Amino acid sequence: MGFDMRIAGAVLLAGWLSLTGCSSSAIPVVNKDSGYRSQRAMPVSGEHRVRSGDTLYSIAWVYGTDFKALAQLNGIRSPYVIRPGQRIKLRGKPTSGTVLASSSAVKMASRTADAVQPLAADKSWRWPASGKLLSGFGQSGGNKGIDISGNIGDSVVTARAGKVVYAGNGIRGYGNLLIVKHSAEFLSAYAYNSRLLVKEGDLVKEGQKIAEIGNSGAAREAKLHFEIRRQGKPVDPVRLLPRRG
Repeated sequence: MGFDMRIAGAVLLAGWLSLTGCSSSAIPVVNKDSGYRSQRAMPVSGEHRVRSGDTLYSIAWVYGTDFKALAQLNGIRSPYVIRPGQRIKLRGKPTSGTVLASSSAVKMASRTADAVQPLAADKSWRWPASGKLLSGFGQSGGNKGIDISGNIGDSVVTARAGKVVYAGNGIRGYGNLLIVKHSAEFLSAYAYNSRLLVKEGDLVKEGQKIAEIGNSGAAREAKLHFEIRRQGKPVDPVRLLPRRG
């Protein structure tokens, strides 16, 4: 009897471990030692169902594509209003009647623009925080931005004038996040904040205080995670920011 019970217990334990292993493997692992690196996998359906707090810009950010491509694929016109429950196509043919290029064409245009117009330091950009550089673009597993040191409550300022197109904490790993649209070409993001001082729709000036450094999201220590995307593609912010010192 005791032997049979031990066998039964071992079988139950093995089954429990296999179930928990399967469930945990479905959850992406976030590296808390450095900047957030992963992008959400493309759903099998090729669609994203809009949740409360989503914007077209935040959806494009998560899936690593250009907001203009998503707008064109779904027949969404400026100012790109979307609603909870709406299904956003992430791939496929453009909606009939739209005039923008397809997602693949937009990405090719982005690569062409990179080749024709290489990135260079520009006086219209400035550093978003005063701390030292902790982690550079592409380091430690493919950082899609840079990490800047700081203390909780230190100022985060706009790297360039623009419009806030996302303010919230709905993108996994980024914590309290702001995304600012500077032009049809450039967006920037400010993550891990302790406080957000602006809201969606606000127009912000270069150097304006928009948040305070924190350790929300995937951050283990207080710091700012900063990204710049050009037509949906992550680029090295240091190539655009003025040289320090």
